Amino acid sequence: MAIAMKLWQSNEAMKLWPKDMARKQRPESYGKKNNQPKSLAIESPMNTKTILITGAASGIGLALAKACQAEGHQVIVTARKPADITTLSELGFTAWLLDVTNPEQLAQVAVNVEQQFGGLDLLVNNAGYGAMGPALDATPDQWQQQFATNVFAVAQVSQALLPLLRKRQGVIANVGSVSAKFVTPFAGLYCASKAALHALNDAMRMELAPLGVKVVLIQPGAIATGFANAASAGLSHWLATGSPWQQFAAGIAARARASADNPTPVAEFAKQVTQQLLQSKPPLLIVAGNGSRSLVWLKWLLPTRLLDWVLQRRFGLR
Repeated sequence: MAIAMKLWQSNEAMKLWPKDMARKQRPESYGKKNNQPKSLAIESPMNTKTILITGAASGIGLALAKACQAEGHQVIVTARKPADITTLSELGFTAWLLDVTNPEQLAQVAVNVEQQFGGLDLLVNNAGYGAMGPALDATPDQWQQQFATNVFAVAQVSQALLPLLRKRQGVIANVGSVSAKFVTPFAGLYCASKAALHALNDAMRMELAPLGVKVVLIQPGAIATGFANAASAGLSHWLATGSPWQQFAAGIAARARASADNPTPVAEFAKQVTQQLLQSKPPLLIVAGNGSRSLVWLKWLLPTRLLDWVLQRRFGLR
């Protein structure tokens, strides 16, 4: 604390603080809707929001979509598989095909939102997956795909839809993970991608504020979704032939199933999140789900060597 106070009192620190925070120094567009040509977009009732959620075929994305729909909002959902689009449409959603790493599909989604709704109040960047296995067994392609989906696509989707969010002075919500702060063995790729997403979220929050767009981080813990099953199904791809970690295959499988240990029901999680997210001034961080707070505190409280020992024991490394 003493060091922090000395830094604050120093001339260099004071130079970082704006001398004049008056509104007249902000861009003219700050806090105002852009004047845009009128389109044939659907007119929303006064309190109805237009919401787009990526990766909504199942799990957290679908639960959030249902929770928002129950509140009377116009909900657009995206998924990668045509069969899922059919199912989602039957549930009453506006459903569009989108692989978040496909630039052509993303461009079409942006056009669709503009033409049908005229703007966007809330974007939930939910699409993602978890690669499990030893970090040094992963191939360059596996690293690339994990980051392309969990990190790069968040920036690309947000970039494509930013003009529509600015029209409504909207909100971007990025679905992170407690795994960004509580790293475990055999989830290095996933934890690294979510840590990068948390950092990206911080940068976006500061950079988009002057443009009138809010940025919120959602930090789930263990949630009852298909995440564990999907992670377990990919184990054969993550453990390399001749890997020195072959003897720890049971521990790798245990890590893949860890999110299914005493999870929060996904509908309960979605209700907690939407109650906060749909506020006129949502919090910057929404923490929900089993372990979403306690694991962060455990990381902070325990000495690193002791925590390493505990996690190595938990996942068969000792």
